[in-house]
Amino acid sequence: MENGAGRPAPGGADLIFRSFPPKHFKYLQVLNEFDMMRLEFQPIRPLGRAEMLYGQQFEDRADAGRRLAAVLSGERIGQPVVLAVPRGGVPVAAEIAAALGAELDFLFVRKIGAPSNREVALGAIAGSGQPQVVLNDDLVGLCGATSAYLDDEAARQRTEIDRQRRRYLGDRVQVPLQGRNVIVVDDGVATGATLAAALKAVRLQAVASITLAVPVGPPETVRLLARSADRVVCLQQPAGFRAVSCHYRDFAQVTDQEVVDLVTRPAADPP
Repeated sequence: MENGAGRPAPGGADLIFRSFPPKHFKYLQVLNEFDMMRLEFQPIRPLGRAEMLYGQQFEDRADAGRRLAAVLSGERIGQPVVLAVPRGGVPVAAEIAAALGAELDFLFVRKIGAPSNREVALGAIAGSGQPQVVLNDDLVGLCGATSAYLDDEAARQRTEIDRQRRRYLGDRVQVPLQGRNVIVVDDGVATGATLAAALKAVRLQAVASITLAVPVGPPETVRLLARSADRVVCLQQPAGFRAVSCHYRDFAQVTDQEVVDLVTRPAADPP
């Protein structure tokens, strides 16, 4: 397969990368192959510190979702199911589902953190019913996590998945995925440990194809996740990636009620 630039993509997946130049620059076309590219500088407003460090930011998760939808709409994915990783991925996925006229559902996944720092992902547990556990064995060895700790942490995260499932779904049955084209959506990716588990859980359900759609992530992580997906759409891949939140103006925590409101709002008609 090839990426958007016509070059072979690593791992067999289609990698579709998009970037949005800052609004304060206007690019003029190269007149011929011997000319240098001319750059016209047009200051529109002063740059904020975050923009100077990280480039143009998304206004919020809904804005990121609309930008992803604009790319995905050109991919001609037949009858997709959009799976949101709660909670942050839901506002992004809701915009995509509305634009594509697709069904919206959840992909439940929880990080398994290191003993000394729960923010460091040793792996994740994903899915409902019989969740799949995916671990990074190298990190597990480095941090000295014991089997007993990993079992306890997995059980704790499984309990949270069960809580989310009851809160967000109620009595509703999740969309059957067998034979469907699935779009997995989150609000960004850092180490990729959580999404790696999520993609594995989806693949085990005999889906027709998996598209991973994220607004931002480090290039090395995107390449790694491409091994587990048939297509990856990533809008921004900054070389100096630090954190997902740096690429949003508004990255407020998404509440349980906001999740419920988004998935119960009336569906848009297919385009």
